[in-house]
Amino acid sequence: MLTTSRLSLALCCSSALFFTGCQHIVKSQSPATQNQTEQLNEFDLQGKIGVRTPKQSGSAFFTWSQHQDQFDIELSGILGVGKTQITGKPGQVSLNSAKTGLITAQTPEELLQRATGWQAPITHLVNWVQARPATTSAKTTQDQNGRVTNIVEDGWDVSLSYNDQQKLPNKLILKQALADNQENRITMLIQNR
Repeated sequence: MLTTSRLSLALCCSSALFFTGCQHIVKSQSPATQNQTEQLNEFDLQGKIGVRTPKQSGSAFFTWSQHQDQFDIELSGILGVGKTQITGKPGQVSLNSAKTGLITAQTPEELLQRATGWQAPITHLVNWVQARPATTSAKTTQDQNGRVTNIVEDGWDVSLSYNDQQKLPNKLILKQALADNQENRITMLIQNR
């Protein structure tokens, strides 16, 4: 049970931290481009997230509210059991649950490491859920409608799936290859935007 809680926490932390981290990567832009980026980083998501590593697996329901560089994520099991709250703004990220108590850090990556011992490119997730790469070195693949269906970036392979003609993905599968043909896998199903 503790392993599942840590895995769920890792998933939530990863999601929250990815959104926050993007703000640090953004280079100076023209006012129009800056405004477009800010609009993209304003959203509310609900869904389910699952994490599988060679040693553990687990899942949780999530509610994620992103407002520019501030976020609030709530994770819970079936019927709201095991609620975890993750909040953040630049330089201050915290996680609070009955099992772990309050954990704080300066960055989402640091929080994830402290809470779970796991490392992931949290700063990229905010872009990935919006079907865009986080860096200029990313490799992308698009479908016939011009939607990004795959992003390879910083050791992660991200597959994006869409409902009908929607412009934003409803499912993301993040895979990190490990030694001995093993992998870390995060599956994020977005049910409401």
